[in-house]
Parts: sequence; C-alpha cells; structure tokens
Amino acid sequence: MQFGVFVYEGVEPIDLATFGVLSMARRVAPQIEIVTIAPEAGPVILSNGLTVLAQYSVDDAPPLAALIVTGGPGWQDQTTHAPTLRYLRQCAENHLVASVCTGAMILAASGVLDGHTATTKREVIEGQEAPPIDLLAATGQSITTIPARFVDEGTVITGGGVSLCIDTTLHLLERMLGQEVAAETARIIEYGSAMAANENRLPARRQKADQS
Repeated sequence: MQFGVFVYEGVEPIDLATFGVLSMARRVAPQIEIVTIAPEAGPVILSNGLTVLAQYSVDDAPPLAALIVTGGPGWQDQTTHAPTLRYLRQCAENHLVASVCTGAMILAASGVLDGHTATTKREVIEGQEAPPIDLLAATGQSITTIPARFVDEGTVITGGGVSLCIDTTLHLLERMLGQEVAAETARIIEYGSAMAANENRLPARRQKADQS
C-alpha cells in the first residue's frame, strides 16, 4: 500500500512528521510504502533551509493509495502553480487525498475542497500573518470551514495546524489499515493524546498489558 507525501519549496519541516508517522507504522504494517513527490523531482529546500529529496515529480508520480499534501510558508506559490493543481485534481479522482496544516489552502486552490467541509491552521503570531483558517473561509468557494483537529469528508481529509499532522496521519492509517494499526502506531511513537483517545478501543490483550 503506497502513500505519497507531497512537498515543495517552503514546506515547514514539522509537517514531515507525516512521513515519520508512516515510517514508524511500517513496523506494525510492513506493507506500507512511502514516496515523496514534488512539483519537480530532486532536492527541495524546505522552510529555514532543510533540504529533502523528492523521488518523483507530479508528471511521473506512481499510483498511490493516498496522498498527503504538506503545509508551510511556500503554500502560496503552490496555489498558482498549474502543474501542482492539475496533479491534485487528478489524484482526487483516483484515490484518497489528505492535507495537513496549510496544505488545505493548496487543495482549495485546486478545487478539490469545493462542496466539502474543511479545516486548516488556526494559530499564528499576531501581526505577522492572517490565520489561514480565515483565509480559507474567505476564498468565496463552496467550502464550509470549521476549527478541528481534522475533518474527514470521505474522499478528502483536511488536518489542522502544524503538530496536528500527527493526528491526521494516524487517522489516515485508521481509515486505510484499521484502528488496531493506528493505535499500535500511536503507542510505539508514544503519542500521548492519541493513546488516550484510543484507550478504550485498544485490543483486549493491549489493555491488559497496559494495566499490569
């Protein structure tokens, strides 16, 4: 089962926690495969200088089970980048698409969120930028915007800001591979909030072990 993580210049490095969660999930579900996709294959400079290597471009990306669109200061350039928007529309026709943080702004620009309820980053440093969730609501498109950890609309999932990329990716794992895989992944990454939320849904043997 192949997951794609879409990156571009100016992605906030913390949004690569999506890749990290999937990487850890492979210990639970080895059938998971992860690829990185960007407008162009090769080195991609993220926010504050971290460089990652995109394996594929939007023109030669492989078939996927799901695509995760990351966020960061570079999102604005991607909202007018025709190849990116075309690729996202094509993805939405064939498989599940998710966004984390301001990745939702790119999905909105592509039209993928039209007619859907969605969320995105809320918290900002006052005076430096407008809250992206307000910008999403002001697009004039047929998108219902709500504050949330994540919003699952069936074919598209949007996550809230920054660290909520972990919650969104765990939910995506639950959607694709089942609750037990998601819960066990949350446990081995020691993700407290997700573990607490799933406490009463863990397999009986795990509950018993945790109580001993």
